[in-house]
Amino acid sequence: MNIIQTAIEGVVIIEPKVFGDGRGYFFESFSRKEFEEKVSGTAFVQDNESRSRYGVVRGLHFQKPPYEQAKLVRAVKGRVLDVAVDMRKDSPTRGQYLSVELSEENRRQLFIPRGFAHGYAVLSEEAIFLYKCDNYYAPGCEGAILWNDPQLGIDWRLPPEDVILSEKDRRNPPFAG
Repeated sequence: MNIIQTAIEGVVIIEPKVFGDGRGYFFESFSRKEFEEKVSGTAFVQDNESRSRYGVVRGLHFQKPPYEQAKLVRAVKGRVLDVAVDMRKDSPTRGQYLSVELSEENRRQLFIPRGFAHGYAVLSEEAIFLYKCDNYYAPGCEGAILWNDPQLGIDWRLPPEDVILSEKDRRNPPFAG
């Protein structure tokens, strides 16, 4: 796997080695040994999958301590714009975000350590999104940030009239700086 460092410490893009021939392709989407050597010693305990249509924005979600979650995310089908917002209290990049297009074509994955809010926007007709988490979901510790918070200024690459949100995500509070 090829590891691409980003402008936010701890957040990395992972590109797999893809082997293709006339039958199709094969790639190793996760190797615990290689991940621990090249990225992080994070141990994942849960896999989640979602299917969404064009315009859906999910997020920005996070888990509060002691149930924070690191995530390894990828688009199995379609294209998404994946966004991670640094919420770490002592981080020099607190309040900054990173966005990366993940797709079935580029097969990229994004590793997001604990201390980040996370969300994504579906850019294709449909997307199937998979993410590994290193901690279990705890409903009493969930938190969220308003997807279009002006302080963050995230470009979701969607016209505002095309954005589809859950009722819950419509009511998310702004980033608390």
